[in-house]
Amino acid sequence: MTSRLADVAQLRGGFVGGTSGAVSLAAHALGGGGMAPSQSAVVLLLLACASVGAVVASIDTRRSPTAALALMLAAGQAIGHTTLTIASDHQHGVVPSLPMLAAHIAAVGVCAAAIRGAERGYVVAASTVATIVAVLLRPWAPQHSPLTVRTRYRAKVVLRQLLTSGLGTRGPPAFV
Repeated sequence: MTSRLADVAQLRGGFVGGTSGAVSLAAHALGGGGMAPSQSAVVLLLLACASVGAVVASIDTRRSPTAALALMLAAGQAIGHTTLTIASDHQHGVVPSLPMLAAHIAAVGVCAAAIRGAERGYVVAASTVATIVAVLLRPWAPQHSPLTVRTRYRAKVVLRQLLTSGLGTRGPPAFV
């Protein structure tokens, strides 16, 4: 991958990991896991979402970026949901309830659209900044002036030289 594609992939990985954790917490609370998760559950969720983000950043999604992004978000949220289910003090079953499932599905669509927009915005912003930096760091070449340098005519000096030039003795003496 080129540098810009690698940057977009890292951006995508960070967004997928972050939104997977946030949506897993929100959907878990919305869908019946009313109690706040314990500290150990949150730490496990952070580790799971960070690993999801790292894996997503390493995947090449040039063929079908939107479909791959939706699948990665769904997988990240499933991992986050499973992590919260296993690590929480209360158990509500592995199968999510209907409101929780609806919240996860809606979040996949909204997050996929937001992440694709952020990727496109990043590409536009990065290329604009690169163009501006290239223009600012271009070596400066002095502009040549269309005026040419001319000597100044001084009539008094020229007249004096003409008058005094014929009075001197020049050449061998004449024998008369």
